[in-house]
Amino acid sequence: MRRLHHAITAAALAATLAGSAYGARGLTVKGSDTMVILGQRWAEQYMNTNPGRIIQVTGGGSGTGIAALINGTTEICMASRPMKPDEKRKLRDRYQSMGIEIPVAKDGLSIYLHEQNPVKELSFEQLRDIYTGVITNWKQVGGGDAQIVLYGRENSSGTYVYFKDNVLLGRDYSARCQTLPGTAAVVNAVAKDPNGIGYGGAAYAKGIRDCAVKKNASSAAVLPSAATIKDGSYPVTRDLYLYTRVKPAGEAKKFIDYVLSPEGQAVAIQVGYFPVR
Repeated sequence: MRRLHHAITAAALAATLAGSAYGARGLTVKGSDTMVILGQRWAEQYMNTNPGRIIQVTGGGSGTGIAALINGTTEICMASRPMKPDEKRKLRDRYQSMGIEIPVAKDGLSIYLHEQNPVKELSFEQLRDIYTGVITNWKQVGGGDAQIVLYGRENSSGTYVYFKDNVLLGRDYSARCQTLPGTAAVVNAVAKDPNGIGYGGAAYAKGIRDCAVKKNASSAAVLPSAATIKDGSYPVTRDLYLYTRVKPAGEAKKFIDYVLSPEGQAVAIQVGYFPVR
């Protein structure tokens, strides 16, 4: 019995050690739901050209990915927002590093409207008033007489944080805003709701209509496109990031080098994002 117990213990230890090795579980990439399709496509292409390599890509939100990076449960984090100072301090406390930030693509944060919505453009001020509950009816911004239905992301999302910081200027979302788990869910909700409005990555804008956005009342309204996001004229443009705890090395460096290569940047374009440079 004792010999059997030792055999089982040794087998369990061997499995644990194997599970911690790269060859068993591969390179883990976790975080932004905005980036998850892009991350999966990068991983697929990388594995196609590097047989035997394993890249596991999962979403959950930028905040979830950053927490996993801090906790040591992912090698690479995807984030649609910069890391916060307190997140960097947690990394420093555990790993004596503030983390390595790598911009890997650009994204236009689209404002989604139902295809039947007659509103063609909105200013930052109008968007702020809509999402903070000051404006509640479409007729207040040139649409029909109907209550505006708000859709947004959960607070672990980098997109949620970016929109709050840069469009709402830090103000709280209206209590009427329905938070959904993922950009695709926001798109689907608006596509089914003639009175809905949502926001998310430009790559997800299927079955709905993008709304042109004005920085202020006197500026021109601009739609998200490859040209307007590249030149910065679309006012809701952001970088997308990969983060590592320390300077990338080994398989992580090889994968990130691929992401930044012309081939990797071409994948970003194919998915609906834009080159980082």
